[in-house]
Amino acid sequence: MFDRNRLAKAYRKVRRDLLVERNPSGHWIGELSTSALSTATAVSALAIVSRTVGNPDTMGRDHAPRRFSDLIRNGVRWLANAQNVDGGWGDTDKSHSNIATTMLVVAAFHLADQSTTHAAILKRAEQYIDKHGRIDGLRQRYGKDKTFAVPILTNCALANLIDWKEVSPLPFELACLPQGLYRFLGFPVVSYAIPALVGIGQARYFHRPPRNPVARLLRAASVRSTLNVLDRMQPETGGYLEAVPLTSFVCMSLASTGRVWHPVTKAAVDFIIDSVRPDGSWPIDTNLAMWNTTLSLNALAGAGEDIAGVVDERNSNPARLLDWILGCQYQDIHPFTGARPGGWGWSDLSGAVPDADDTPSALLTLAYWRDAESCAEHQRGRIRTAAIAGCRWLLSLQNRDGGWPTFCRGWGKLPFDRSGSDLTAHALRALKAWWGESSPPAYGRHDSKKAIQRGFSYLRDRQCSDGSWLPLWFGNHDHQDEENPVYGTAKVLKAFRDFDLLESAEARHGLRWLCEAQNEDGGWGNGTRGGSSSSVEETALAVEALLGNQLNVELQPAVAKGLEWLVNAVEKDLHGITSPIGFYFAKLWYHEKLYPLIFTASALGRAQQLLSASACEAEMSLPEIKKQAEPA
Repeated sequence: MFDRNRLAKAYRKVRRDLLVERNPSGHWIGELSTSALSTATAVSALAIVSRTVGNPDTMGRDHAPRRFSDLIRNGVRWLANAQNVDGGWGDTDKSHSNIATTMLVVAAFHLADQSTTHAAILKRAEQYIDKHGRIDGLRQRYGKDKTFAVPILTNCALANLIDWKEVSPLPFELACLPQGLYRFLGFPVVSYAIPALVGIGQARYFHRPPRNPVARLLRAASVRSTLNVLDRMQPETGGYLEAVPLTSFVCMSLASTGRVWHPVTKAAVDFIIDSVRPDGSWPIDTNLAMWNTTLSLNALAGAGEDIAGVVDERNSNPARLLDWILGCQYQDIHPFTGARPGGWGWSDLSGAVPDADDTPSALLTLAYWRDAESCAEHQRGRIRTAAIAGCRWLLSLQNRDGGWPTFCRGWGKLPFDRSGSDLTAHALRALKAWWGESSPPAYGRHDSKKAIQRGFSYLRDRQCSDGSWLPLWFGNHDHQDEENPVYGTAKVLKAFRDFDLLESAEARHGLRWLCEAQNEDGGWGNGTRGGSSSSVEETALAVEALLGNQLNVELQPAVAKGLEWLVNAVEKDLHGITSPIGFYFAKLWYHEKLYPLIFTASALGRAQQLLSASACEAEMSLPEIKKQAEPA
């Protein structure tokens, strides 16, 4: 079906490139894309703080106002050079323009007192905003979800670009209530945006108090206690969720109400300044170190690598990487979401939060490590203890609909709090990897067998009529609805593969859809044949899903074309080209440097394993074939 020598050579090249990306401690950090959205919010926050400080005193860790002006000027310069041809800005340097980021950039120029200097740039930006409906267009983009629409409008109001009456008031006083009640209160923002609810809610209250005297008194009485909530939720780094936009919104809101010297504001300023890049821009988040590390290890293990030994060959102590992974598991109730111990977040930094995508990825890594030849017996005991806690954490998170949400069980009203097909498939694979180890009930009636049955029922219910599945945290900006059915379908089919269910009607329907979505050049893009150019990430995901557990004759033509596309990309050194396929929070786009390397290594490694196994089977059956061919 394919030249095994070319395939092996391509895999070795990708494997080498992936291993080179490790840091001296043996894990992967990666690099998130620079973001116009993050840069704009950071510039706005620093500009408001700088105006409020108004004296030569320092704040935070000796950050003087003059340093603020340097950061603001460099950020504005970067933004001016990043404007798209249509006059707008996208979330990343590879993203299409959108009204949300464009409005934030315009606000940043005004707050930085750069509107006159860059008048021509702003004129084109205003034309773009007019074309896309201004405030009405922004609200249409986000619908009922106020997680991002209200912060953007707040930023614009602080820049005096709109009236405060356009900014919806947020019930920040509800944050005073116990966390266990949050999911029952009908918050207008998603679960992970409580800091924005408090900070922006207070800014709206301060700049435009409610006319209702009861509401005014209630909110006035809640200011101090909700500030305590912000303080309690803020991590050691100062960055909420390690994200510049969320932290900047809180920072600018508190500074605008005169709380520039509040500990929360000072810590947020420290985080913003520490996160700036040499070119004057800011990324969407600090890093995805835990996520990138477990994805890399799982890709290599799927290719037959001994991840307990070979992968850590750079280090004098092979156990260091395992210690790092186990050390990232949360052992206490998390202050941000109130999550129980046992889960993993996307980073080893204090601002990360345990979730239902990183936890399954870590559990799969631990299962591979447990089964590796180089794994010491004393390591297996530690791994099993951590894995059982992780499985129980996952079981406790499952929603009533049978699917898994990201952070908090029961928050299902807004898009990024609902259950997701990609999350559910990942959770199912993790539970399967620890089947038998995690079967004791986790909390009450939830055990792994029932959870898995309900999880597959959820996946069957969420399959689209064309056979595809849509993910929650990934998209394709060339798709008409900004969805990524290639990613979602590939992730779900891996769950069916691990449970030997690829012959089921749902899986066969999904596999047929993947074949039909293949572009003429052999790669995959937005899920519509010819609808967009092929990307490394989506092609690798599709190829691995089509490979399954064995080389299916019906799928071989699509697999062969996909492998040809991937191997060609590697041979031409194109396998490191990133695409903006990731969502961060309310559809904020990002791309990650390691994604194409990881996904390609996973696909080519698995293909090599299956082709080798197929060749061995053919060689083993050759004597029998010769015997049958001999004359009687």
